[in-house]
Amino acid sequence: MSYFISFEGIEGCGKTTQIKLAARFLRKWRLPVMTTEEPGGSPLGKRIRKLLLKRGPFDICDEAETLLFLAARAQHIREVIRPALVRGNWILCDRFSDATMVYQGLVRGIDATWIRTLDEFATSSLKPHLTFLFDLPAETGIRRALQRMSGVPEKAREDRFEQEGLIFHEKIRKGYLSLARQEPDRFRVIDATGDVASISLEVCRHLKAFLSADGG
Repeated sequence: MSYFISFEGIEGCGKTTQIKLAARFLRKWRLPVMTTEEPGGSPLGKRIRKLLLKRGPFDICDEAETLLFLAARAQHIREVIRPALVRGNWILCDRFSDATMVYQGLVRGIDATWIRTLDEFATSSLKPHLTFLFDLPAETGIRRALQRMSGVPEKAREDRFEQEGLIFHEKIRKGYLSLARQEPDRFRVIDATGDVASISLEVCRHLKAFLSADGG
């Protein structure tokens, strides 16, 4: 049986590190695991990622930003995720549709119904079986994200969203928590203020419960 698990949260929440640790945990159970990310995950997605996440000499309007994310997702689904699910892989994805609903819908102000309709078209209505939301104060996340970026050469930095103001990131956090309240069966909200090891233990505890419920 294959499963699709997404990892969400504000910038600097540590989800990328936790994906790697979760993949290691699942492989100990001899499960076929694939990690991927959005935007990205496919050759086209990587090209779109550069447009979206790196600061350039041009502006991207909110509507174009939304459509670019959805275009990357459509390619990701058809080229990577769907085939992996057919093969029986467990897929751990760094961001998915919830990110679009929060960043472009709740914060940018793009109509939520319009986003849901186009996202269903892009994904063929695929939703994660389980979503981890790594929650921490916005100021903590931004501080971590900027510290991480400080060691990256300027030309290679993917920091367009990190450069948004604190109010923007506080809205992102509230948006994610709102989605989690709407779908408590799918979301697992993780306190991301602790150290990497303790957060990983919490994630693995939920994964083990998920495996047990599935009969694994």
